[in-house]
Amino acid sequence: MKITKTTQSRLKDVDFSNLVFGTQFSDHMLIAEYSDGSWSEPEIKPYGPLSFTPAMHTLHYGQAIFEGQKAYYMENGEIGIFRPEANAKRLNHSASRMFMPEFPVEWFMEGIKALVDLDREWVPKEANHSLYLRPFMFGSSEFVAARPSEKYTLCIITSPVGPYYAGDVKVKIEETFTRSAAGGVGSTKCAGNYGGAFYATDQARKEGYTQVIWTDHANHELIEESGTMNIGFIIDDTFITPPLSERILAGITRESILTLLRDRNIVKVEERPIKVDEVVKAAQEGRLKEAFGMGTAAVISPINVIGYRGTDFKIPTPMDGYAMRIKKELTDLRSGAAEDPYGWMLKF
Repeated sequence: MKITKTTQSRLKDVDFSNLVFGTQFSDHMLIAEYSDGSWSEPEIKPYGPLSFTPAMHTLHYGQAIFEGQKAYYMENGEIGIFRPEANAKRLNHSASRMFMPEFPVEWFMEGIKALVDLDREWVPKEANHSLYLRPFMFGSSEFVAARPSEKYTLCIITSPVGPYYAGDVKVKIEETFTRSAAGGVGSTKCAGNYGGAFYATDQARKEGYTQVIWTDHANHELIEESGTMNIGFIIDDTFITPPLSERILAGITRESILTLLRDRNIVKVEERPIKVDEVVKAAQEGRLKEAFGMGTAAVISPINVIGYRGTDFKIPTPMDGYAMRIKKELTDLRSGAAEDPYGWMLKF
């Protein structure tokens, strides 16, 4: 793999005590190009602009996908990337559905390790901080005919980040707008899924909410996701989360949490359809003990208010509750404070 190091590091310009999520980028990036049916070997070069014309395919037809993952500074001084192979496989799931070429998993793994190792001084050392990794792929042909791109670019950039959410998380159950539909691309991390959600989210924020809870496209009766995260509820003494489907993203944080909850017998787990009425009734009766989002950016984000048809239901966010307990279990594993029996951390 060709590596060209920067001659002017920007590390000294970063205030690691005041990181705004996803706005500062480390010194290097990885690039690979696809044409004539094959990928070029990845190359690492200094972070900087990409060159393209106004006819670049993805600007017109949206063949664009991405991933989100993190690298952590561990207690023994090593760097650990959390479950990179799972991200590589999910990227390829998105690529397949968006009619884009899959990227070799071994190149993804080698490339992301080399990139993070080169910029390892950019990994924050403070608790609840990390180096956010953003792999993405887009159609890079130059034509405006309505057909798939013939060329593609894969890029990985990295960004030092702190906590994603600060303060209370209030969510509104969305009954007008839809994130995804049956037969669509809801299970992928394609760019349009997120761009299409901005308007509904902004409307909710104007009403005082942080995010929305997405419901099914047919009747808005079933809970699906919370903003950009998977969602789970503690009702009575059971953790309940919607089952995966073609409308719901297979969250790697979600799957990791389910594994820990089951293997450590922390709480009874159910993956099943959850009706809005069930959640509202549990909140009214005081049986909704906790609710939280699960995702790469926020890890676990406790929800303290759920809004539904003009009524706000306050949800407990106990510091010794299930959300904080499982977040600590996951944090300890990622930092090296606890054993990693699953081999989730790629350490170097």
